[in-house]
Amino acid sequence: MDIAQYAEQFWKDGYLVIEDFFEAARIDHLNEMILQHFGLTPNWEHSDEFIQKAATEVIPWFPVREEIQDFEFIEKTVDFDQLTQAILGEEWQGLYCMVMFSKQGTKGQAWHQDCPPENTQQFNLNRLVYTHDITPKLGGQTIVYPGSHKMGELPAGLPHEDLENQVVLTPKKGTIVFLHGHTWHRVLPIKGTYRVSTNYRAVPKNTPEDITDIAVYRNMRYRFSTSEVIEERV
Repeated sequence: MDIAQYAEQFWKDGYLVIEDFFEAARIDHLNEMILQHFGLTPNWEHSDEFIQKAATEVIPWFPVREEIQDFEFIEKTVDFDQLTQAILGEEWQGLYCMVMFSKQGTKGQAWHQDCPPENTQQFNLNRLVYTHDITPKLGGQTIVYPGSHKMGELPAGLPHEDLENQVVLTPKKGTIVFLHGHTWHRVLPIKGTYRVSTNYRAVPKNTPEDITDIAVYRNMRYRFSTSEVIEERV
């Protein structure tokens, strides 16, 4: 693995896709655990206001906080750790492991940035691990806007409209996607039985642990800790 080249590609585009990063057998085990936890029709955890305004229907789970050790091997993988350091620099910190589950027939996620982009030095890094294939038939593809991590605030507009120059990602089982928190991205609606990704979030040195508390959408800024819209965007 050419870690320096991968890091350079990440900083050019604001995201990085590496297929076959993890062995299928270990990933299959995680997917089974996720389905055992959620089932296929779990209850929503966000408020109705958030779901309506954000056009986002995702249910989170934090297995490591529950001392479920099966998910920890990902972060202990040498290439995973070294590539993270090449991107973030020394003394970076892991935040949390968050499984994101979407039900059949749901909207996915509207365009957003995971944290406010005003300070270019403070951001989160999404390290997305896929434990099953994402396909056009299933839906739930991730859409990114290359280079948008350097373009400031996501423009106001319709939550789910196509943007010129967007790129559609269809990760397979075992794929990892590194995604800058300022990169504009969304997830397409779910047509199949379910859609899952597991996010091992991290941050550079001297970044607040609550960096992802405020997310930027095309129609609002939302603070998760207080479950409130803090800015309406037209």
